[in-house]
Amino acid sequence: MEIEREVSERGSISWRANVAHEDTKKLEADDQLLIKEPAWKRFLAHVGPGFMVSLAYLDPGNLETDLQAGANHRYELLWVILIGLVFALIIQSLAANLGVVTGRHLAEICKSEYPKFVKICLWLLAELAVIAADIPEVIGTAFAFNLLFHIPVWIGVLITGTSTLLLLGLQKYGVRKLEFLISMLVFVMAACFFGELSIVKPPAKEVMKGLFIPRLNGNGATGDAIALLGALVMPHNLFLHSALVLSRKTPASVRGIKDACRFFLYESGFALFVALLINVAVVSVSGTVCYSSNISQEDADKCGDLSLDTSSFLLSNVLGKSSAIVYGVALLASGQSSTITGTYSGQYIMQGFLDIRMKKWLRNLMTRSIAIAPSLIVSIIGGSRGAGRLIIIASVSSSIVVLHSYFLLA
Repeated sequence: MEIEREVSERGSISWRANVAHEDTKKLEADDQLLIKEPAWKRFLAHVGPGFMVSLAYLDPGNLETDLQAGANHRYELLWVILIGLVFALIIQSLAANLGVVTGRHLAEICKSEYPKFVKICLWLLAELAVIAADIPEVIGTAFAFNLLFHIPVWIGVLITGTSTLLLLGLQKYGVRKLEFLISMLVFVMAACFFGELSIVKPPAKEVMKGLFIPRLNGNGATGDAIALLGALVMPHNLFLHSALVLSRKTPASVRGIKDACRFFLYESGFALFVALLINVAVVSVSGTVCYSSNISQEDADKCGDLSLDTSSFLLSNVLGKSSAIVYGVALLASGQSSTITGTYSGQYIMQGFLDIRMKKWLRNLMTRSIAIAPSLIVSIIGGSRGAGRLIIIASVSSSIVVLHSYFLLA
């Protein structure tokens, strides 16, 4: 897709520092306007990209690892999520700064700075990362449709792909409209999980202890901690964040660039803090329910092998039908919104590395078809169980892709 750059403000230069001498007066005038405009108005103008990228840390893959960590270790692994999201904030802010300072997104810079062989390898790895991240998102949304409307998982996969294309049609009204939709889905998700949290009422002291005191007690604690970190690995998010910031008006002056970097950092920090609270809520709900004193033996056995599709039935049995519906709505919001951002990332990666110019609907259809193909095939052949196993395989593949990406970039 074509990035909505503010050409009049940014020009066609790569580095903002290389501004012609005759533009100095214009930059000084821009600085004066920035000084006169209230800071809160300038901050609101930069809100949006952070919430878009925060969805990657709230996708169904994250929810599944959160459910398993809570069921197996109660609140003891919450510190892993905290550390992971702190590092995510650092990396995401660097990606945003890259776009603000250079006026280009990460895929474009990789294309111009690296040799041809490295560029091709990075493009393939980036595409694999998008597909690996998209599999849990598509399957999770299909599970939500199955929970709410009792339709087969493979039909849910098709509905997910179609609905994502329809929602991406908001692009023609501007990226801000799509960002607003994503932000609303984030808060719907937060309301659903906080609603469940208010039902189960986990002990606040134990939750805080798990959040700030690192522990790896019990069988499989190390493996579950690695799984939590692996679910937080989202390399395609770096391409997305560095591209989304280009849609904002950023004067090519020192003050304008510094303010933009600062505002994007604040917004990303707030969005990832919301993501942290939602992840904590999911782990706390799972840990409280599975360690409840009045849980039946059948439900206790289910806690030993929780997944996105089985956890909904567990919540339905323990918390009642209304809570299962709330869980389904939250899972639907998580999966649908994260598939939108995944497709968006794929568009930027294709446009940046290959410089392919095509109509938006055709590019959306191409990236969406490539991403949902594995999920559709496995859900038809293996059903819910096969789709659940594919989520685990996709998470492992995503971690491998990141390691190879770091090796090439080193």
